[in-house]
Amino acid sequence: MQLIVALALILLCNLGWVSAQQDNNPQSPLNNTRINKRDRNQTQPTADQQKENMSDRDLARAIRHSLVEDKTLSSKPHNVEVIAQNGTVTLKGPVASEPEKQAVEERAAQIAGPDKVTSELQVAANQ
Repeated sequence: MQLIVALALILLCNLGWVSAQQDNNPQSPLNNTRINKRDRNQTQPTADQQKENMSDRDLARAIRHSLVEDKTLSSKPHNVEVIAQNGTVTLKGPVASEPEKQAVEERAAQIAGPDKVTSELQVAANQ
């Protein structure tokens, strides 16, 4: 029994070390340092700034639902930030291609209105 506990502890320690190494590696796909710096800009909307009124929450929810339900999209748009403020929507995050970026923007515009969407989507480099 002690051997199993010891092996479990060794495994957990190694997993923590691997995770820490990935977080410190600027080439790691898990590293969002550049994006996080951009989001610290006070003029850029972030998800925590979204109002809690029903219309903005419903708008963001409808767009997210539409993106997740679209099986023609890769998994990247499922994680796009959808920030609704006073009826306008900001889209942030990576997508797989330029056509996918356009598809996400079009879906948001169909729901929010064509002049109510600001896109800050980026086409991710192939990995």
